[in-house]
Amino acid sequence: MLSRQSAERQDRIDRLQRRVQQLQSQKPEGARAQHQQQRLLQSQSRLLEREQRVQQRSQHVEQRQREMLSRQTTERQTRIERLQQRVQQLQAQKPEGARALRAQQRTLQTQNRLLEREQRAQQSDVARQQRLGLQAPAGRAPAIAAAAQAAQRGRFAERFREQAPAQAQAALTTRQSGWAPRQAWRHRHPAVFVAWLGPVFWPYAYSDIFDYTFWSYAYEPGYWAYAYDDFVDTVFWGGDGPYSAYASINPSDYPQAGGSYRARSRAGVSPQTLQQLCGTPDQGVTAWPLADIARAVQPAPEQRALLDELKNAAVNAAAVFKDSCAETYALTPPGRLRAMMNRISATLEAVKIVRPALENFYNSLSDEQQARFNALGPKVGERSPQQQEAGSEGCGDPKSSLTQLPIQRIEAVLHPAGRQKEALDRLSEATEKGVEGLQAACPNDVPLTPVGRLEAMQHRLEAMLTAAKLVEPALDEFYATLSSEQKARFNTLQQVAGQ
Repeated sequence: MLSRQSAERQDRIDRLQRRVQQLQSQKPEGARAQHQQQRLLQSQSRLLEREQRVQQRSQHVEQRQREMLSRQTTERQTRIERLQQRVQQLQAQKPEGARALRAQQRTLQTQNRLLEREQRAQQSDVARQQRLGLQAPAGRAPAIAAAAQAAQRGRFAERFREQAPAQAQAALTTRQSGWAPRQAWRHRHPAVFVAWLGPVFWPYAYSDIFDYTFWSYAYEPGYWAYAYDDFVDTVFWGGDGPYSAYASINPSDYPQAGGSYRARSRAGVSPQTLQQLCGTPDQGVTAWPLADIARAVQPAPEQRALLDELKNAAVNAAAVFKDSCAETYALTPPGRLRAMMNRISATLEAVKIVRPALENFYNSLSDEQQARFNALGPKVGERSPQQQEAGSEGCGDPKSSLTQLPIQRIEAVLHPAGRQKEALDRLSEATEKGVEGLQAACPNDVPLTPVGRLEAMQHRLEAMLTAAKLVEPALDEFYATLSSEQKARFNTLQQVAGQ
Protein backbone atom coordinates (compact mmCIF):
# COMPACT_ATOMS: atom_id res chain seq x y z
CA MET A 1 0.00 0.00 0.00
CA LEU A 2 1.05 3.60 -0.49
CA SER A 3 2.31 5.44 2.55
CA ARG A 4 -0.33 7.45 4.36
CA GLN A 5 1.42 10.70 3.40
CA SER A 6 1.48 9.78 -0.31
CA ALA A 7 -2.16 8.70 -0.21
CA GLU A 8 -3.20 11.96 1.48
CA ARG A 9 -1.27 13.99 -1.09
CA GLN A 10 -2.91 12.09 -3.97
CA ASP A 11 -6.25 12.79 -2.30
CA ARG A 12 -5.49 16.52 -2.27
CA ILE A 13 -4.37 16.42 -5.91
CA ASP A 14 -7.59 14.66 -6.94
CA ARG A 15 -9.70 17.24 -5.11
CA LEU A 16 -7.75 20.14 -6.63
CA GLN A 17 -8.07 18.66 -10.12
CA ARG A 18 -11.83 18.35 -9.70
CA ARG A 19 -12.00 21.91 -8.40
CA VAL A 20 -9.99 23.26 -11.36
CA GLN A 21 -12.23 21.37 -13.81
CA GLN A 22 -15.34 22.74 -12.13
CA LEU A 23 -14.01 26.30 -12.32
CA GLN A 24 -13.03 25.88 -15.98
CA SER A 25 -16.54 24.67 -16.83
CA GLN A 26 -18.28 27.62 -15.12
CA LYS A 27 -19.55 30.55 -17.21
CA PRO A 28 -19.86 33.51 -14.81
CA GLU A 29 -21.79 36.57 -15.92
CA GLY A 30 -20.29 40.01 -15.56
CA ALA A 31 -16.71 41.25 -15.55
CA ARG A 32 -16.41 41.16 -11.77
CA ALA A 33 -17.54 37.55 -11.51
CA GLN A 34 -15.23 36.54 -14.36
CA HIS A 35 -12.28 38.31 -12.71
CA GLN A 36 -13.02 36.56 -9.41
CA GLN A 37 -13.26 33.19 -11.18
CA GLN A 38 -9.89 33.77 -12.87
CA ARG A 39 -8.19 34.65 -9.57
CA LEU A 40 -9.62 31.57 -7.91
CA LEU A 41 -8.66 29.39 -10.88
CA GLN A 42 -5.08 30.71 -10.80
CA SER A 43 -4.87 30.09 -7.05
CA GLN A 44 -6.17 26.53 -7.34
CA SER A 45 -3.87 25.83 -10.30
CA ARG A 46 -0.83 27.04 -8.33
CA LEU A 47 -1.78 24.81 -5.40
CA LEU A 48 -2.22 21.89 -7.77
CA GLU A 49 1.17 22.45 -9.41
CA ARG A 50 2.87 22.71 -6.00
CA GLU A 51 1.31 19.46 -4.80
CA GLN A 52 2.29 17.71 -8.03
CA ARG A 53 5.90 18.92 -7.76
CA VAL A 54 6.10 17.60 -4.21
CA GLN A 55 4.54 14.34 -5.36
CA GLN A 56 7.09 13.97 -8.16
CA ARG A 57 9.98 14.53 -5.77
CA SER A 58 8.55 12.02 -3.30
CA GLN A 59 7.99 9.47 -6.05
CA HIS A 60 11.58 9.95 -7.25
CA VAL A 61 12.94 9.32 -3.74
CA GLU A 62 10.69 6.30 -3.24
CA GLN A 63 11.66 4.91 -6.64
CA ARG A 64 15.37 5.14 -5.77
CA GLN A 65 14.65 3.40 -2.47
CA ARG A 66 12.73 0.67 -4.27
CA GLU A 67 15.47 0.16 -6.83
CA MET A 68 18.15 -0.07 -4.12
CA LEU A 69 16.01 -2.42 -2.06
CA SER A 70 15.24 -4.54 -5.10
CA ARG A 71 18.97 -4.98 -5.82
CA GLN A 72 19.65 -5.82 -2.17
CA THR A 73 16.82 -8.34 -2.13
CA THR A 74 18.07 -10.07 -5.27
CA GLU A 75 21.63 -10.24 -3.97
CA ARG A 76 20.45 -11.49 -0.57
CA GLN A 77 18.31 -14.18 -2.18
CA THR A 78 21.36 -15.34 -4.15
CA ARG A 79 23.43 -15.56 -0.94
CA ILE A 80 20.65 -17.48 0.83
CA GLU A 81 20.43 -20.00 -1.99
CA ARG A 82 24.21 -20.51 -1.95
CA LEU A 83 24.19 -21.00 1.85
CA GLN A 84 21.31 -23.45 1.62
CA GLN A 85 23.20 -25.46 -0.97
CA ARG A 86 26.31 -25.42 1.24
CA VAL A 87 24.35 -26.61 4.27
CA GLN A 88 22.79 -29.42 2.25
CA GLN A 89 26.20 -30.48 0.95
CA LEU A 90 27.63 -30.56 4.51
CA GLN A 91 24.68 -32.52 5.81
CA ALA A 92 25.11 -35.08 3.03
CA GLN A 93 28.78 -35.69 3.83
CA LYS A 94 29.85 -38.72 5.92
CA PRO A 95 33.22 -37.81 7.47
CA GLU A 96 35.41 -40.57 8.91
CA GLY A 97 36.86 -40.18 12.39
CA ALA A 98 35.88 -38.02 15.37
CA ARG A 99 38.15 -35.12 14.40
CA ALA A 100 36.67 -34.83 10.89
CA LEU A 101 33.16 -35.13 12.33
CA ARG A 102 33.79 -32.25 14.80
CA ALA A 103 35.20 -30.09 11.99
CA GLN A 104 32.13 -30.79 9.88
CA GLN A 105 29.83 -29.86 12.78
CA ARG A 106 31.64 -26.58 13.38
CA THR A 107 31.48 -25.66 9.71
CA LEU A 108 27.80 -26.64 9.59
CA GLN A 109 27.02 -24.47 12.63
CA THR A 110 28.83 -21.52 11.08
CA GLN A 111 26.97 -21.87 7.80
CA ASN A 112 23.64 -22.21 9.63
CA ARG A 113 24.32 -19.05 11.62
CA LEU A 114 25.12 -17.16 8.42
CA LEU A 115 21.98 -18.54 6.82
CA GLU A 116 19.81 -17.52 9.79
CA ARG A 117 21.31 -14.02 9.76
CA GLU A 118 20.59 -13.58 6.05
CA GLN A 119 17.03 -14.88 6.50
CA ARG A 120 16.40 -12.42 9.37
CA ALA A 121 17.71 -9.62 7.18
CA GLN A 122 15.45 -10.86 4.43
CA GLN A 123 12.44 -10.57 6.74
CA SER A 124 13.47 -6.99 7.48
CA ASP A 125 13.66 -6.32 3.73
CA VAL A 126 10.14 -7.69 3.28
CA ALA A 127 8.85 -5.32 5.98
CA ARG A 128 10.53 -2.38 4.21
CA GLN A 129 9.07 -3.51 0.89
CA GLN A 130 5.60 -3.53 2.39
CA ARG A 131 6.09 -0.01 3.75
CA LEU A 132 7.16 1.14 0.29
CA GLY A 133 4.17 -0.55 -1.34
CA LEU A 134 6.07 -3.47 -2.88
CA GLN A 135 4.56 -6.30 -0.80
CA ALA A 136 6.81 -8.89 -2.39
CA PRO A 137 7.61 -11.97 -0.25
CA ALA A 138 11.18 -13.08 -0.83
CA GLY A 139 10.18 -16.46 -2.18
CA ARG A 140 8.38 -14.77 -5.05
CA ALA A 141 11.02 -12.11 -5.72
CA PRO A 142 12.66 -13.76 -8.77
CA ALA A 143 9.30 -14.44 -10.45
CA ILE A 144 8.05 -10.92 -9.80
CA ALA A 145 11.29 -9.40 -11.08
CA ALA A 146 10.96 -11.49 -14.23
CA ALA A 147 7.36 -10.31 -14.71
CA ALA A 148 8.43 -6.68 -14.33
CA GLN A 149 11.24 -7.12 -16.85
CA ALA A 150 8.88 -8.83 -19.29
CA ALA A 151 6.43 -5.94 -18.97
CA GLN A 152 9.20 -3.46 -19.80
CA ARG A 153 10.55 -5.33 -22.81
CA GLY A 154 8.95 -5.57 -26.21
CA ARG A 155 6.98 -2.33 -26.33
CA PHE A 156 6.87 0.39 -28.97
CA ALA A 157 7.56 3.06 -26.33
CA GLU A 158 10.38 1.23 -24.53
CA ARG A 159 13.16 3.25 -26.15
CA PHE A 160 11.55 6.56 -25.19
CA ARG A 161 11.23 5.51 -21.55
CA GLU A 162 14.89 4.45 -21.48
CA GLN A 163 16.26 7.49 -23.34
CA ALA A 164 14.35 10.17 -21.41
CA PRO A 165 13.06 8.95 -18.03
CA ALA A 166 12.48 12.50 -16.76
CA GLN A 167 10.40 13.32 -19.81
CA ALA A 168 8.50 10.06 -19.37
CA GLN A 169 7.69 11.07 -15.79
CA ALA A 170 6.36 14.44 -16.99
CA ALA A 171 4.27 12.64 -19.60
CA LEU A 172 2.88 10.34 -16.90
CA THR A 173 1.81 13.36 -14.84
CA THR A 174 0.01 14.82 -17.86
CA ARG A 175 -1.62 11.51 -18.63
CA GLN A 176 -2.81 10.84 -15.09
CA SER A 177 -4.20 14.37 -14.90
CA GLY A 178 -6.13 13.81 -18.12
CA TRP A 179 -4.92 17.14 -19.54
CA ALA A 180 -5.84 18.27 -23.01
CA PRO A 181 -2.85 19.48 -25.09
CA ARG A 182 -3.39 23.16 -24.22
CA GLN A 183 -3.76 22.35 -20.53
CA ALA A 184 -0.46 20.45 -20.64
CA TRP A 185 1.30 23.32 -22.40
CA ARG A 186 0.08 25.77 -19.76
CA HIS A 187 1.89 23.60 -17.21
CA ARG A 188 5.04 23.56 -19.42
CA HIS A 189 4.55 19.86 -20.12
CA PRO A 190 4.50 18.20 -23.55
CA ALA A 191 1.14 16.92 -24.73
CA VAL A 192 0.72 13.16 -24.62
CA PHE A 193 -1.54 10.44 -25.90
CA VAL A 194 -4.37 10.25 -23.34
CA ALA A 195 -5.98 6.86 -23.83
CA TRP A 196 -9.12 7.26 -21.71
CA LEU A 197 -11.04 10.08 -20.05
CA GLY A 198 -14.01 8.58 -18.30
CA PRO A 199 -15.69 6.18 -20.75
CA VAL A 200 -14.25 7.93 -23.83
CA PHE A 201 -11.29 6.44 -25.67
CA TRP A 202 -8.81 8.97 -27.11
CA PRO A 203 -10.78 11.94 -25.73
CA TYR A 204 -8.67 14.60 -27.45
CA ALA A 205 -8.58 12.95 -30.87
CA TYR A 206 -10.16 15.96 -32.60
CA SER A 207 -7.61 18.47 -31.27
CA ASP A 208 -4.74 16.01 -31.70
CA ILE A 209 -5.43 15.76 -35.43
CA PHE A 210 -4.50 19.39 -35.91
CA ASP A 211 -2.31 20.11 -32.91
CA TYR A 212 0.02 17.18 -33.64
CA THR A 213 -0.02 18.00 -37.34
CA PHE A 214 1.15 21.58 -36.79
CA TRP A 215 2.90 21.42 -33.41
CA SER A 216 4.44 17.97 -33.29
CA TYR A 217 7.51 19.10 -31.32
CA ALA A 218 5.18 20.29 -28.50
CA TYR A 219 4.08 16.67 -28.07
CA GLU A 220 5.84 13.90 -26.15
CA PRO A 221 8.20 12.36 -28.77
CA GLY A 222 6.85 8.87 -28.18
CA TYR A 223 3.22 9.92 -28.78
CA TRP A 224 2.42 7.35 -31.47
CA ALA A 225 4.51 4.63 -29.85
CA TYR A 226 2.49 5.02 -26.64
CA ALA A 227 -0.72 5.09 -28.68
CA TYR A 228 0.12 1.69 -30.19
CA ASP A 229 0.98 0.24 -26.77
CA ASP A 230 -2.24 1.58 -25.27
CA PHE A 231 -4.30 0.26 -28.14
CA VAL A 232 -3.17 -3.32 -27.52
CA ASP A 233 -2.95 -3.01 -23.72
CA THR A 234 -6.51 -1.80 -23.32
CA VAL A 235 -8.01 -4.83 -25.04
CA PHE A 236 -6.54 -7.20 -22.48
CA TRP A 237 -5.85 -5.15 -19.34
CA GLY A 238 -8.38 -2.33 -19.45
CA GLY A 239 -7.71 1.39 -19.14
CA ASP A 240 -6.05 1.13 -15.71
CA GLY A 241 -4.11 -2.08 -16.14
CA PRO A 242 -0.67 -2.62 -14.59
CA TYR A 243 1.05 -2.98 -17.97
CA SER A 244 -0.17 0.33 -19.35
CA ALA A 245 2.51 2.18 -21.29
CA TYR A 246 3.62 4.84 -18.83
CA ALA A 247 3.48 2.49 -15.84
CA SER A 248 6.83 1.06 -16.86
CA ILE A 249 8.71 4.01 -15.36
CA ASN A 250 7.64 2.95 -11.85
CA PRO A 251 8.40 -0.65 -10.80
CA SER A 252 5.79 -0.53 -8.01
CA ASP A 253 3.05 -0.42 -10.66
CA TYR A 254 3.81 -3.99 -11.69
CA PRO A 255 1.78 -6.92 -10.36
CA GLN A 256 2.84 -7.97 -6.89
CA ALA A 257 2.45 -11.16 -4.93
CA GLY A 258 -1.03 -11.59 -3.52
CA GLY A 259 -2.73 -10.22 -6.62
CA SER A 260 -2.21 -6.55 -5.95
CA TYR A 261 -0.49 -3.68 -7.66
CA ARG A 262 -0.37 0.02 -7.06
CA ALA A 263 -3.31 1.13 -9.15
CA ARG A 264 -3.12 4.47 -10.88
CA SER A 265 -6.21 6.60 -10.47
CA ARG A 266 -8.31 7.23 -13.56
CA ALA A 267 -8.40 10.91 -14.50
CA GLY A 268 -11.53 12.60 -13.22
CA VAL A 269 -14.03 13.89 -15.79
CA SER A 270 -17.04 16.15 -15.38
CA PRO A 271 -20.28 15.90 -17.39
CA GLN A 272 -19.50 19.36 -18.83
CA THR A 273 -16.11 18.17 -20.11
CA LEU A 274 -17.65 15.10 -21.73
CA GLN A 275 -20.34 17.25 -23.33
CA GLN A 276 -17.69 19.50 -24.84
CA LEU A 277 -15.55 16.58 -26.05
CA CYS A 278 -18.49 14.76 -27.59
CA GLY A 279 -21.04 17.41 -28.49
CA THR A 280 -18.89 20.41 -29.44
CA PRO A 281 -15.30 19.21 -29.96
CA ASP A 282 -14.49 22.24 -32.12
CA GLN A 283 -14.96 24.65 -29.20
CA GLY A 284 -13.14 25.37 -25.95
CA VAL A 285 -9.89 23.63 -25.05
CA THR A 286 -9.98 21.44 -28.14
CA ALA A 287 -10.39 24.24 -30.70
CA TRP A 288 -7.97 24.16 -33.61
CA PRO A 289 -5.38 26.97 -33.95
CA LEU A 290 -6.63 28.39 -37.25
CA ALA A 291 -6.30 31.99 -36.03
CA ASP A 292 -2.63 31.33 -35.20
CA ILE A 293 -2.10 30.06 -38.73
CA ALA A 294 -3.65 33.16 -40.25
CA ARG A 295 -1.50 35.48 -38.12
CA ALA A 296 1.67 33.57 -39.01
CA VAL A 297 1.26 33.30 -42.79
CA GLN A 298 -0.73 36.52 -43.49
CA PRO A 299 -2.68 34.90 -46.34
CA ALA A 300 -3.48 36.76 -49.55
CA PRO A 301 -7.18 36.99 -50.56
CA GLU A 302 -7.08 33.81 -52.67
CA GLN A 303 -5.21 32.03 -49.88
CA ARG A 304 -7.77 33.33 -47.36
CA ALA A 305 -10.49 31.58 -49.37
CA LEU A 306 -8.56 28.29 -49.12
CA LEU A 307 -8.10 28.85 -45.37
CA ASP A 308 -11.88 29.30 -45.08
CA GLU A 309 -12.29 25.97 -46.85
CA LEU A 310 -9.96 24.45 -44.26
CA LYS A 311 -12.13 25.97 -41.49
CA ASN A 312 -15.23 24.44 -43.06
CA ALA A 313 -13.45 21.08 -43.24
CA ALA A 314 -12.64 21.43 -39.53
CA VAL A 315 -16.35 21.95 -38.75
CA ASN A 316 -17.29 18.93 -40.86
CA ALA A 317 -14.60 16.86 -39.15
CA ALA A 318 -16.01 17.81 -35.74
CA ALA A 319 -19.41 16.48 -36.75
CA VAL A 320 -18.14 12.93 -37.23
CA PHE A 321 -17.02 12.75 -33.57
CA LYS A 322 -20.44 13.45 -32.09
CA ASP A 323 -21.61 9.84 -32.36
CA SER A 324 -18.30 8.22 -31.42
CA CYS A 325 -18.32 8.99 -27.68
CA ALA A 326 -19.39 6.22 -25.32
CA GLU A 327 -21.62 7.29 -22.43
CA THR A 328 -20.88 4.26 -20.26
CA TYR A 329 -17.68 2.36 -19.48
CA ALA A 330 -16.95 -0.68 -21.62
CA LEU A 331 -16.36 -3.43 -19.06
CA THR A 332 -15.53 -6.38 -21.31
CA PRO A 333 -12.54 -6.84 -23.65
CA PRO A 334 -14.78 -7.08 -26.76
CA GLY A 335 -16.64 -3.95 -25.63
CA ARG A 336 -13.41 -2.03 -25.11
CA LEU A 337 -12.15 -3.04 -28.53
CA ARG A 338 -15.33 -1.85 -30.23
CA ALA A 339 -15.26 1.45 -28.33
CA MET A 340 -11.70 2.00 -29.57
CA MET A 341 -12.59 1.01 -33.13
CA ASN A 342 -15.46 3.49 -33.09
CA ARG A 343 -13.20 6.39 -32.09
CA ILE A 344 -10.39 5.40 -34.46
CA SER A 345 -12.86 5.16 -37.35
CA ALA A 346 -14.21 8.62 -36.54
CA THR A 347 -10.69 10.05 -36.30
CA LEU A 348 -9.67 8.48 -39.61
CA GLU A 349 -12.78 9.88 -41.30
CA ALA A 350 -12.01 13.34 -39.88
CA VAL A 351 -8.45 13.17 -41.20
CA LYS A 352 -9.71 12.27 -44.66
CA ILE A 353 -12.06 15.26 -44.56
CA VAL A 354 -9.35 17.71 -43.53
CA ARG A 355 -6.41 16.45 -45.56
CA PRO A 356 -7.44 17.71 -49.07
CA ALA A 357 -8.27 21.18 -47.73
CA LEU A 358 -4.98 21.34 -45.84
CA GLU A 359 -2.98 20.26 -48.89
CA ASN A 360 -4.69 22.89 -51.09
CA PHE A 361 -4.03 25.67 -48.58
CA TYR A 362 -0.43 24.65 -47.83
CA ASN A 363 0.48 24.26 -51.48
CA SER A 364 -0.82 27.76 -52.18
CA LEU A 365 1.71 29.32 -49.78
CA SER A 366 5.06 30.77 -50.75
CA ASP A 367 8.27 29.26 -49.41
CA GLU A 368 8.48 32.00 -46.77
CA GLN A 369 4.87 31.45 -45.70
CA GLN A 370 5.41 27.68 -45.52
CA ALA A 371 8.48 28.20 -43.34
CA ARG A 372 6.46 30.36 -40.92
CA PHE A 373 3.67 27.78 -40.99
CA ASN A 374 6.14 25.00 -40.15
CA ALA A 375 7.51 27.02 -37.21
CA LEU A 376 4.14 27.41 -35.48
CA GLY A 377 3.68 26.05 -32.00
CA PRO A 378 3.67 26.70 -28.28
CA LYS A 379 7.00 27.14 -26.50
CA VAL A 380 7.42 23.98 -24.47
CA GLY A 381 11.19 23.80 -24.00
CA GLU A 382 13.74 23.44 -26.76
CA ARG A 383 13.42 21.07 -29.66
CA SER A 384 15.61 18.06 -29.05
CA PRO A 385 17.03 15.68 -31.68
CA GLN A 386 14.72 13.03 -30.25
CA GLN A 387 11.72 15.27 -30.93
CA GLN A 388 12.93 16.04 -34.42
CA GLU A 389 13.30 12.36 -35.24
CA ALA A 390 11.76 9.50 -33.32
CA GLY A 391 14.15 6.93 -34.78
CA SER A 392 13.15 3.54 -36.17
CA GLU A 393 15.34 1.58 -33.78
CA GLY A 394 13.23 -0.92 -31.89
CA CYS A 395 10.22 -0.90 -34.24
CA GLY A 396 11.08 -4.26 -35.74
CA ASP A 397 12.04 -5.93 -32.44
CA PRO A 398 9.65 -8.59 -31.08
CA LYS A 399 6.82 -7.01 -29.07
CA SER A 400 6.63 -9.68 -26.36
CA SER A 401 4.91 -7.44 -23.82
CA LEU A 402 2.09 -6.80 -26.27
CA THR A 403 1.69 -10.28 -27.74
CA GLN A 404 3.07 -13.00 -25.47
CA LEU A 405 2.49 -11.44 -22.05
CA PRO A 406 -1.32 -11.06 -22.22
CA ILE A 407 -1.78 -14.55 -23.65
CA GLN A 408 0.40 -16.01 -20.88
CA ARG A 409 -1.62 -14.13 -18.26
CA ILE A 410 -4.91 -15.35 -19.74
CA GLU A 411 -3.67 -18.95 -19.63
CA ALA A 412 -2.50 -18.55 -16.02
CA VAL A 413 -5.73 -16.93 -14.80
CA LEU A 414 -8.45 -18.61 -16.92
CA HIS A 415 -6.87 -22.08 -17.47
CA PRO A 416 -8.50 -22.57 -20.88
CA ALA A 417 -8.79 -26.13 -22.17
CA GLY A 418 -10.02 -27.90 -25.28
CA ARG A 419 -12.04 -25.61 -27.53
CA GLN A 420 -11.11 -22.60 -25.38
CA LYS A 421 -7.40 -23.26 -25.82
CA GLU A 422 -7.81 -23.54 -29.59
CA ALA A 423 -9.71 -20.23 -29.67
CA LEU A 424 -7.00 -18.61 -27.51
CA ASP A 425 -4.34 -19.80 -29.94
CA ARG A 426 -6.25 -18.10 -32.76
CA LEU A 427 -6.50 -14.93 -30.68
CA SER A 428 -2.75 -15.08 -30.11
CA GLU A 429 -2.09 -15.40 -33.85
CA ALA A 430 -4.46 -12.52 -34.63
CA THR A 431 -2.79 -10.31 -32.02
CA GLU A 432 0.65 -11.04 -33.44
CA LYS A 433 -0.53 -10.20 -36.97
CA GLY A 434 -2.15 -7.00 -35.73
CA VAL A 435 1.02 -5.91 -33.96
CA GLU A 436 3.04 -6.70 -37.08
CA GLY A 437 0.80 -4.27 -38.95
CA LEU A 438 1.46 -1.62 -36.31
CA GLN A 439 5.20 -2.28 -36.65
CA ALA A 440 4.94 -1.61 -40.38
CA ALA A 441 3.45 1.81 -39.52
CA CYS A 442 5.85 2.32 -36.62
CA PRO A 443 6.83 5.95 -35.96
CA ASN A 444 10.25 5.99 -37.64
CA ASP A 445 10.54 9.75 -38.05
CA VAL A 446 8.57 12.98 -37.76
CA PRO A 447 7.77 14.52 -41.17
CA LEU A 448 8.92 18.12 -41.44
CA THR A 449 5.72 19.59 -42.90
CA PRO A 450 2.14 19.66 -41.58
CA VAL A 451 0.93 17.97 -44.76
CA GLY A 452 3.43 15.15 -44.28
CA ARG A 453 2.46 14.69 -40.65
CA LEU A 454 -1.25 14.51 -41.44
CA GLU A 455 -0.53 11.92 -44.13
CA ALA A 456 1.52 9.89 -41.65
CA MET A 457 -1.34 10.16 -39.15
CA GLN A 458 -3.74 8.70 -41.71
CA HIS A 459 -1.43 5.73 -42.35
CA ARG A 460 -1.08 5.05 -38.61
CA LEU A 461 -4.83 5.24 -38.01
CA GLU A 462 -5.40 2.84 -40.90
CA ALA A 463 -2.87 0.44 -39.35
CA MET A 464 -4.65 0.60 -35.96
CA LEU A 465 -8.04 -0.03 -37.54
CA THR A 466 -6.69 -2.94 -39.59
CA ALA A 467 -5.16 -4.45 -36.45
CA ALA A 468 -8.47 -4.11 -34.61
CA LYS A 469 -10.36 -5.81 -37.42
CA LEU A 470 -7.90 -8.71 -37.28
CA VAL A 471 -8.30 -9.15 -33.53
CA GLU A 472 -12.06 -8.56 -33.24
CA PRO A 473 -13.42 -11.90 -34.59
CA ALA A 474 -10.80 -13.97 -32.72
CA LEU A 475 -11.51 -12.09 -29.48
CA ASP A 476 -15.27 -12.53 -29.88
CA GLU A 477 -14.81 -16.25 -30.56
CA PHE A 478 -12.61 -16.80 -27.52
CA TYR A 479 -14.83 -14.75 -25.23
CA ALA A 480 -17.91 -16.73 -26.30
CA THR A 481 -16.28 -20.00 -25.20
CA LEU A 482 -15.74 -18.82 -21.60
CA SER A 483 -17.89 -19.61 -18.62
CA SER A 484 -19.43 -16.79 -16.55
CA GLU A 485 -16.65 -17.13 -13.96
CA GLN A 486 -13.94 -17.03 -16.64
CA LYS A 487 -15.52 -13.99 -18.27
CA ALA A 488 -15.56 -12.19 -14.92
CA ARG A 489 -11.84 -12.94 -14.49
CA PHE A 490 -11.01 -11.86 -18.04
CA ASN A 491 -13.00 -8.63 -17.61
CA THR A 492 -10.86 -7.72 -14.58
CA LEU A 493 -7.59 -9.33 -15.65
CA GLN A 494 -5.55 -6.36 -14.41
CA GLN A 495 -6.97 -6.85 -10.91
CA VAL A 496 -5.86 -10.47 -10.63
CA ALA A 497 -2.54 -10.18 -12.43
CA GLY A 498 -0.62 -11.52 -9.45
CA GLN A 499 -2.65 -14.73 -9.08
